Amino acid sequence: MEITRSEDGLLLKKLDVFFVEVLRQIPVSTDTSDCDDARDRLYSKPTKNARTNEEWIEFVQPELRHLFESANEIVRRDLEDFDEKDVDGLLEYSVLIPKKNFDSWLNSLNQARLALAARHDFSDQELASDEAPTFDTVRDLSLFQIHFYGFLQELLIQELQQE
Repeated sequence: MEITRSEDGLLLKKLDVFFVEVLRQIPVSTDTSDCDDARDRLYSKPTKNARTNEEWIEFVQPELRHLFESANEIVRRDLEDFDEKDVDGLLEYSVLIPKKNFDSWLNSLNQARLALAARHDFSDQELASDEAPTFDTVRDLSLFQIHFYGFLQELLIQELQQE
């Protein structure tokens, strides 16, 4: 994989089909409908006060849900635009993360990381580990996704800081 800056954003290129699929899983990973722990993590209650939490659920959570869904839709649309190139019989892909969509990408990547961590109950020690990834189980792949999505977040934040 190679990452190039352009006036329009960040271009991820020389991607193989594995990385294309990992990227396409960003908005998919944010779906919390199958996991209470992931939903509780993304829509966590702000306090232990029951009344405040009820107001949060009524007034804030719908807007938060809308914000999350909008960000995921933007990322999903961006991920429909992979360019494909045959290089010596191997397919390479590239995709642009448009500068105007950096905030949506940061939002969606963060949602995905939080939901994956909650869904698979990763410990802080597992999340902090810098051991080489294995792909023996879905859980292993999910840990790789969390780290890869974090790497993408770092790149986007660096780009935003340079503006």
